[in-house]
Amino acid sequence: MEHKKQLSFLDRYLTVWIFSAMLIGISIGYFIPNAASFINSFSKGSTNIPIAIGLIIMMYPPFTKVKLSELKQIFSQWKLLAYSLFLTLVVGPILMFGLALWLLPSHPDYMQGLILVGLAPCIAMVVVWIDLANGNNAYAAGLVAANALLQVVLYSFYAYIFITVLPTYFGYKGSSLDISIGAIAKSVGIYLGIPFMLGILSRNLLINIKGATWFQEQFIPRVSPLTLIALLFTIMVMFTLKGQLIVSIPFDVLLIALPLVIYFAIMFIGSFIIGKQLGADYATNTAIAFTAAGNNFELAIAVAIGVFGIHSGQAFAGVIGPLVEVPALIILVQVAFYFKKKWYNPKN
Repeated sequence: MEHKKQLSFLDRYLTVWIFSAMLIGISIGYFIPNAASFINSFSKGSTNIPIAIGLIIMMYPPFTKVKLSELKQIFSQWKLLAYSLFLTLVVGPILMFGLALWLLPSHPDYMQGLILVGLAPCIAMVVVWIDLANGNNAYAAGLVAANALLQVVLYSFYAYIFITVLPTYFGYKGSSLDISIGAIAKSVGIYLGIPFMLGILSRNLLINIKGATWFQEQFIPRVSPLTLIALLFTIMVMFTLKGQLIVSIPFDVLLIALPLVIYFAIMFIGSFIIGKQLGADYATNTAIAFTAAGNNFELAIAVAIGVFGIHSGQAFAGVIGPLVEVPALIILVQVAFYFKKKWYNPKN
């Protein structure tokens, strides 16, 4: 009989811990006004160092499970690869653009912030959700690597089209953007490159020294809890930074959350259904669906801050993004297991 991954007591109640981390973060940010300023003092440019460290540590354990030799399967299944890239490069941006215009017509700043989010497929936290749902880590690594490279090449152009040009055709004023490829490459390098290289290097080095059995049975179980610990830390820090704002304008938070929830649901469920029709096995389909649903909020926030300012509505919309994504994608982990039970036999 097929079982869900249960590494520990903490993992079985992950949703409880995540919501607890959110509440603790909001409480700290609201009742200790200087907390956000203290955390922001550990920033360099638009990069918050505590959050960056949390994300890197969070992603390290999943990447230790990636076998480079298995990455070639991504290119051997070219139809699934093309389908995944079509979702992240075409469907995702257009869907978020449409939802933003439809649901936030009187808030052009929030609208632009969400559009920036929709233009950036996830290269960070999505690896954690795929791992929790027993997805294909190697396939996920290949997809996020491809998305990362394409973001460096296309994000500036996409932002110009979706923020400056297209809104004018729908009666909205476009905004002029100046986004450097270097800034995008920096985000990709921090949130994808560092944990990926650390994971691959430690895997190869430790297997050569201690052997594959020790690595799989001793090392992996020891480092795996770091993902959850770092995830909770990162969530708490993010909510602390915006604790006062979330409490002071809760309805604005809900306004921004609504299109995001719809986006996550459509992208994940739609992707999973079509992926099944294309013949993807459960593990691969899970990697594709989560990659399609997740977004690179780090990049979107960095761009929003750099272009519109740290106190702008665009930046606020970007910050609300991961706060909605975390519980939404935790729920989608359970949806993935439901699809597995309904559509796949244990061999898949």
